Amino acid sequence: MKQLFRILTIAFIGLLVISCEKDEDQAILNEVTQAKVSSDKTTVVLSEIIGGNAAISFTWVKPVFNIAVVPTQQIEFGIKGTNFKNSIGVDAGTDLNKSITHAELNAVLYSLGATPDTVNQIEARLKTKVGSAFFYSNVISLAATPYTPNPDLVYPKINVPGGYAGAAGYADWTPNNSPNLFSPEKDGKYRGFIYITSLGDASKHKFTINEDWPGNKGDDGTLTGKLAVDGADIAATVVGTHYIKVDWAANTYSDIVANFGIIGDATPTGWGSDTDFVYNPATKKYVINSIALNTTGLFKLRANDDWTIKFQPQASDQTLTSGTGVVTYLSSENTVTGDPNYKVDVAGNYKIELDIHNSANYKLTVTKL
Repeated sequence: MKQLFRILTIAFIGLLVISCEKDEDQAILNEVTQAKVSSDKTTVVLSEIIGGNAAISFTWVKPVFNIAVVPTQQIEFGIKGTNFKNSIGVDAGTDLNKSITHAELNAVLYSLGATPDTVNQIEARLKTKVGSAFFYSNVISLAATPYTPNPDLVYPKINVPGGYAGAAGYADWTPNNSPNLFSPEKDGKYRGFIYITSLGDASKHKFTINEDWPGNKGDDGTLTGKLAVDGADIAATVVGTHYIKVDWAANTYSDIVANFGIIGDATPTGWGSDTDFVYNPATKKYVINSIALNTTGLFKLRANDDWTIKFQPQASDQTLTSGTGVVTYLSSENTVTGDPNYKVDVAGNYKIELDIHNSANYKLTVTKL
């Protein structure tokens, strides 16, 4: 009996020790003192011109916990009134202050869906993470005016260096000074236009990423639209404007000629024929220097004197005002609903400029002469 009692006693003590260890492992983390954050300003007007300069600075007192921890910190931003739903965080490091540049804050506001060139009511707070737990400071209210971000910086892109580029207003075989193909959907699929004036070596090109040669891609040697790393130069077979698509991950590309003109009963030649655009390498835009437009008719832009590829408004007829550029949409990219047209609000002679260097932001401008 004594032996049995001894065994049971040892077992009970063992269970007690294990239980104590588990209780210690499950010690509850408590915030003893809440973090307190402040900013050097509460009204911010952002500017792309000084994008690298500090726009706002935050300082704070860290939260205090009942046990020693190693936290991570963010400045968290949200649209006022949303309780930080769909918030954006900016890494705050381990210090007690953080400066955020105009460009960085503008990118945050853009991601939040803030309206450019308008005062937006924003909230900010310090977000501290310890393990899987989050702790928050007081909330600061900010009045922030973002700018419309440069689409050339917002969307992913690849480069198209080649022997054609110098004649198009860039530099031959220079990745960081060549036309780009952009990915409007940010999905690794790129598209856009290049302009080729000559055939042979003067038309050859390849595809690069990060504006440099490492990892460049060319034809795999089969001339069937397949790419290979360090592949062969691609030569055009037709002079003119080329619409190119590249699936970077799938290593495929396509190339079709697309020379644009204006057509419609707002123009002198009506719906019967096109007035063609001319590429200007100095501005990198397609231009019709002078054409008469009336206010009773309509017009659109189409490629190759055909209706397959057209530049149009997105969904309904749109009236253009002299000197005001508008975003225009390419029907073959499935961004157009119906078959809408353009018109002008004042009759007269116009200069028409088509800027298609960025497939995420095609622009059309008419200017009365």
